[in-house]
Amino acid sequence: MATAAAGRVARDGTKRLGAEDPVTGTSRAARRYARAVFELAQQDGQLEEWARRLTKVRELFADPAVAAVLSNPTIATERRDALVATAPHLFDDEATNLARLLIESGRVDEAAAIEDEFQRLADESAGRVRATVTTAIELERADRDRVERELSKRLNKEVRLSVVVDPRIIGGLKLQYGDRVVDASVATRLEQLRRRLAAT
Repeated sequence: MATAAAGRVARDGTKRLGAEDPVTGTSRAARRYARAVFELAQQDGQLEEWARRLTKVRELFADPAVAAVLSNPTIATERRDALVATAPHLFDDEATNLARLLIESGRVDEAAAIEDEFQRLADESAGRVRATVTTAIELERADRDRVERELSKRLNKEVRLSVVVDPRIIGGLKLQYGDRVVDASVATRLEQLRRRLAAT
């Protein structure tokens, strides 16, 4: 099965130039890798297992020192592959094959995007929606629950809400779910007003 996983991802995730998603910034290649892994995980009934594998690969590749070595083209690919292959305490065979594939295709820096896209596909398949609300100050738990509840009612789906604090938006909030962005921040309103004034 490890070989099958590598083969599926290799066919669907060939390195090539491509546009990024305008909302998420996920590259076409990352989406193809994630889709290939998701379809394999679904076929084998291993969504949770693959989610854990992707998390482990992402965590390892997120280490700047590790990423610098694994992305260094002056180091032979075989040597970089060996660093992953000799870490059985971190990866099983399937995760090792995926990690090696990312190294060989120069996609070490896309591990996090692949994991995010995989999770999006899993949520979509299960009828869930992940949403992110950005506010200038931390939301009270009651306010967070209210946003989650109202969005869930509106979409008629289970919503998993993440909260990001960004003082730059000044006030209001920005809500992102799927490929939609609802920007009701004070900063955006001020920018819109500035543009109107500049046009008069």
